[in-house]
Amino acid sequence: MIRLFSLSVLLASVIGAAAAAERLRLEGKFSQGGLIQGHTEPGTRLFLGNRQIRVDGNGRFVFGFGRNAEKIVRLVAEFPNGARNERALNVAQRKYRIQRINGLPRKMVTPSKSALKRIRTEGAAIRAARATFSADTNFADGFIWPARGRISGVYGSQRILNGEPRRPHLGVDIAAPSGTPVIAAATGVVTLAEPDLYFTGGTVIIHHGHGLSTVYSHLISLSVKKGDKVDKGQRIAKVGSTGRSTGPHLDWRINWFQERLDPMLIVGPMPKNRPQSGRVGFFPQRR
Repeated sequence: MIRLFSLSVLLASVIGAAAAAERLRLEGKFSQGGLIQGHTEPGTRLFLGNRQIRVDGNGRFVFGFGRNAEKIVRLVAEFPNGARNERALNVAQRKYRIQRINGLPRKMVTPSKSALKRIRTEGAAIRAARATFSADTNFADGFIWPARGRISGVYGSQRILNGEPRRPHLGVDIAAPSGTPVIAAATGVVTLAEPDLYFTGGTVIIHHGHGLSTVYSHLISLSVKKGDKVDKGQRIAKVGSTGRSTGPHLDWRINWFQERLDPMLIVGPMPKNRPQSGRVGFFPQRR
């Protein structure tokens, strides 16, 4: 009788865990810089640490891990019927490179007081663009590389500029000749299009839904404006060397709101031949 009771408890526990997993599905890269896509019951309240995650009317949601995400992050789901599911997500920790860049104009490394005022104003505009949320799910169709060229800078690397330590690099640099076409990595709406920002020069930000956006910097000859809807693969600008740059390249970034993610974890290696799409949310890692 005791054995039967124990077996019943065990089976109930296993069935309960399976049901909870089905009610809260997660797929993606569980790593610093990774992007997670999930699905749950509409109306569920979802919390990542102390931050509430927006769940749309279809039960879909996304979130990302920043460069310095903790090793264990707690995810709590409060379902509409009052049930609760809590998970400890293991986030793979990474070692980052150190990248030294010399030959930058001094004003680009140590800006003047007047330049700092401009930088703060431009920074506020960029943060506002990254704060955009819509229930659009254009990101679900996957991302493609926005330009082809040599990878000259990687995500997370600590930057030493003219011998002075500065903030880490939070995107991927693609070295390419000036004038090389830059295309939209995914369908979305342009939330910022500026030809001459202090640090990033010609800059475009495209929102793809659920707080996911892509940023394209150091551009010349922008061909889109704020409010435009663009399709994946549509030309939006050309590679340049504007802003803080030592040569023509594209600085490409992917953000989840203010968290910077690693584009190479999302889109995969740069293809050598024809363009390839890196789908979001259908990875083998499942939690």
